[in-house]
Amino acid sequence: MTRTVNQELTALSGNEAVAYAFKQARPHVASAFPITPQTEMMHKFADFVANGESSAEMILVESEHSAMSAAVGSAASGARTITATSSAGFALMWEIVYIAASLRLPIQMALVNRALSGNINIHCDHSDSMGGRDAGWIHHFCENAQEAYDAGLINFRIGEHMDVRLPAMVNYDGFIISHKEDALYMLDDEAAYDFVGPYKHKYTLLDPANPVTVGPLDLTDYYFEHKYSQLEAYPRVFDVAQEVFDEYADLTGRRYGFYEEYKLDDADLVMVILGSSAGTAKDVVDEYREKGVKIGLLKLRMFRPFPADQLKSVLSGRQAIAVLDRSASFGGWGGPVFTEIRSALYGTADQAPLHNWIYGLGGRDFELGHAAEVIDALQKIASGGEVPTLNLLGCRA
Repeated sequence: MTRTVNQELTALSGNEAVAYAFKQARPHVASAFPITPQTEMMHKFADFVANGESSAEMILVESEHSAMSAAVGSAASGARTITATSSAGFALMWEIVYIAASLRLPIQMALVNRALSGNINIHCDHSDSMGGRDAGWIHHFCENAQEAYDAGLINFRIGEHMDVRLPAMVNYDGFIISHKEDALYMLDDEAAYDFVGPYKHKYTLLDPANPVTVGPLDLTDYYFEHKYSQLEAYPRVFDVAQEVFDEYADLTGRRYGFYEEYKLDDADLVMVILGSSAGTAKDVVDEYREKGVKIGLLKLRMFRPFPADQLKSVLSGRQAIAVLDRSASFGGWGGPVFTEIRSALYGTADQAPLHNWIYGLGGRDFELGHAAEVIDALQKIASGGEVPTLNLLGCRA
């Protein structure tokens, strides 16, 4: 039975919305270093600390590498810990991002998606998060400020669960979501904290009666086995996440999952996409539905761990599938989402033709006409026509 609580309808930018979610979880420590377009998110959180709404210890460091290092030290000492970054800042964290996951420290991070250099670009694509897709973090992607706020709370429950104990990031598109004001419903502080719950550490460096070793030298004798124990955690995320999604739906009336199906029940043609571009694609799907075209959209929310089994079930039996990537895999064959979807569907008896479009690099707009171009190509593929497997969408080269 749904037990929705009262929620306030407000207007916030995505950065403000995530800052509120992080504040409501009552973290003990926040480590921060500014980078566009993330900066305003931690500015807002710092406001909460300055005016007494949050008792978190703000640690202002000299680089993003230091921000993640401080977060690791904080989490290893038994504190609920948050941080945030974008683009080159995430890349500078690279070494410590792996360490956080390997040590099973449930740090929560806002990753405000922005293109990686070169050349220098401050606008959105997904090259930053995709660069860290194999580091061991949980990745949630969001379409708007509402989803970013909700994921900001949900991730605490998933990552901190004793069967999971993994760091998690909420990904939302730079400027498109981070700086755009949007209408959203928010829980009050007490209801949000009741949902997240008090922090329970699995171990702490500050308990001399129960000493632990963290981050020692790990050579050939045990490293492989330690990686195996880490790998075992990821399949458990799915059951835990589903329980959390269900509980959040009961609380708020907003139901989440590993993906969202939009007009997919009877769809012969499917677009797969993630992030803010899904909103644009939905409008074009509606337009083509009015023309009698059986097109549907699958918006991927959780990219890591990758829900291969679930996607295999929902994408089987289609006539043609387009996977849209907002990042390129240089030297690879197709974008990161495409290669994952293709691997998931490989060997299925009724696998549909699968084609990839790279779009929106460096903040290039994803327009209504671009979504229409993809749907037209899907119709051509379904009728036996030839379309390249790998396509560039909206590139003037």
